[in-house]
Amino acid sequence: MAEVVLKSGREKPVHRHHPWIFSGAVEKITGEVIDGEVVEVIASDGAWLARGTINRRSQIVVRILTWDENENIDEAFWYSRLKRAFTGRAELASDHSTTAYRLANTEGDGLPGLIVDRYGDWLVIQFLTLGVERSKEQILRQISNLCQVSGIYERSDVEVRAKEGLPQLTGVLTGENPPDLIEITENGLHFMVDVKNGHKTGFYLDQRDNRRRVSPYLRGGDVLNCFSYTGAFAVYAQAAGAKSVTNVDTSEDVLELARRNININQPLLGHSGESHQKQGNEEASSSYEQTLRSAGSDSRVEYITGDVFTELRRFRTEERRFDAVILDPPKFAQNAQQLKRASRGYQDINRVAMSILRAGATLVTFSCSGLVSSELFQKIIFSASLEAEREVQILEKLGHSLDHPIMVTAPETEYLKGFICRVW
Repeated sequence: MAEVVLKSGREKPVHRHHPWIFSGAVEKITGEVIDGEVVEVIASDGAWLARGTINRRSQIVVRILTWDENENIDEAFWYSRLKRAFTGRAELASDHSTTAYRLANTEGDGLPGLIVDRYGDWLVIQFLTLGVERSKEQILRQISNLCQVSGIYERSDVEVRAKEGLPQLTGVLTGENPPDLIEITENGLHFMVDVKNGHKTGFYLDQRDNRRRVSPYLRGGDVLNCFSYTGAFAVYAQAAGAKSVTNVDTSEDVLELARRNININQPLLGHSGESHQKQGNEEASSSYEQTLRSAGSDSRVEYITGDVFTELRRFRTEERRFDAVILDPPKFAQNAQQLKRASRGYQDINRVAMSILRAGATLVTFSCSGLVSSELFQKIIFSASLEAEREVQILEKLGHSLDHPIMVTAPETEYLKGFICRVW
């Protein structure tokens, strides 16, 4: 087997189980190897360190799969890793109120480059790296052994594959072709998901736990849902009894699906309109189903096709005020060179959002840019509050849903961070 020999002093991250080896750490590559194949990682003194897949076209030359010299990368390996990942979602699998969740989360599950999402009776998979692409058939066989579904659909149509020298691919891998829209449930609420054309694999599964945590803050208020996509936060807001919900997105198509998602949940909502005070996380969680049943169904819902930056300024000019603003923008920083501009963008939208909130209102704000750390994001919120001349309190810190685990030895894999703030 070919060997990737590291430069002297560059083995420390490998010893600490960081899963990536960058090109600058490599002294030489010995033996013949095809990109995507398994290689041995060797220290400068000849000591064995790890085993992973190589891709010399990528800045991440080796993605480590194991630090156990006795563990081979074969079908038994893929079965073991996938079984561990799937078993970790057993509680979700047994929860009939939620039928969509992540089964495998790349490095977080020791499966670099592999994403497996479940939507009801279908799986949607992304092969993001050359290493998992070359092992696709083995991986699919083991997934089929572990999980019985109607079909498996591929959504390997992401930009990161270009960095791996891979084309974008979509289509049925095994079984039946999924319908154009799959109906799922999440915490008892219903959503139609376009797994063939929607963002990511069709739905923001990483926000599931956050939607539930945010909903108690939205009851009885006027809610502005920015970058609304297909309206998931809006559905939770209406279920929680929001007075009104305004969705803003640049796409008319996703807003039409948001409208449909709002409408299909109307039968779940009662008409009693009884009051419901904001609660702590545990109490809110235990009474969530009761909240859905008791919330009113007469919320006013508005759909605005437009740029969020522009619409926020229009609301400010019109002196329109809200009791809650949700900011869940797309990734602003694709690389380190874009970080400064991304930070300005986050600061701008948060500053203007603060200016249109009533005193004591709620700001729910997120960043999904991996290059923006939680500490930097908090500093951005601080700067925005100074510019907006508003006093801001952080009530809760938010992150990935539980089915999106983060590898503790690779903090870079933590991309989603958010805050629930009170603005005075």
